[in-house]
Amino acid sequence: MTTLTHPPRTASPPARPRKAAGGGKWRRRIPLLPALVFTIVVTQLPFVATLVISTLEWNILKPGNRHFVGLDNFAFVFTDERLRTAVLNTIVLTASVVLISVVLGLGLALLLDRRFVGRGLARTLLIAPFLVMPVAAALLWKHAIYNPDYGLLNGTLNAVYRFFGADNGPTVDWISSYPMPAVVVSLVWQWTPFMMLILLAGLQAQPGDVLEAARVDGASAMATFRHITLPHLRQYIELGVLLGTIYVVQTFDAVYTITQGGPGSRTTNLPYEIYLTMFRKFEYGQAAAAGVVVVLGSIVIATFALRTIASLFREEVSR
Repeated sequence: MTTLTHPPRTASPPARPRKAAGGGKWRRRIPLLPALVFTIVVTQLPFVATLVISTLEWNILKPGNRHFVGLDNFAFVFTDERLRTAVLNTIVLTASVVLISVVLGLGLALLLDRRFVGRGLARTLLIAPFLVMPVAAALLWKHAIYNPDYGLLNGTLNAVYRFFGADNGPTVDWISSYPMPAVVVSLVWQWTPFMMLILLAGLQAQPGDVLEAARVDGASAMATFRHITLPHLRQYIELGVLLGTIYVVQTFDAVYTITQGGPGSRTTNLPYEIYLTMFRKFEYGQAAAAGVVVVLGSIVIATFALRTIASLFREEVSR
């Protein structure tokens, strides 16, 4: 008769005492508390103050006439003709600058992705416009390039006319005749390097084995770009468009310096219109309401930008 024997039981390890739930997490987060407090004081408290002011009818020229009006200032923002014109100008300015900058930046990125003599110097020179302060760049374009008397554009036109044996060409006041293109060109010059850097990073992140396989299979350069490179750059292009939109929609320096919104409010965008409402009309409530609208729109765009950045990080991690 057989007997069943069981293996000897091993003693289970003693249970470890559990730490207080969340205690370690909070201790690790305490060093970040000063930065959090600073961020709240610098960003959130002014925004809350702006929200409060946006609900008031407040004109500094009438110090005793300040009272609560609710959402009337926001209704004014969406119905005032000047603000509607400023919104339209903002859309035209932002879309033109971002789209042209992306196209030019893509071309320059494709050029700099190739190996050639002096590529490092070329990169430095092409990045330089993005490092110039916006006010300095606007002054450069206004006086050194657009000036009708001694600007580079009219000087070049006169030289071309003289080369062909004619007298000096017509003197063109570029800012007065073409105010919106004048602002757009100056901003494109400054923001194209930003787009170029983003797209160049995307080009250098391409898997080399895929490009090599396309070359072995006999794919042409155009076919490789259309079917491999461009789909790979899609998220980088989206990121450049979103970030560029966030920054360009807030453009104030170029409009104020080059055209001051004119002639006839043809280049007045939302930031400049808010400036006029605040410091020319002294309507603090209306200016605050317009500022809140701009901030909320920027937050919506920034949300899409953050999602795009997160998706790029996930792709890099999965490789």
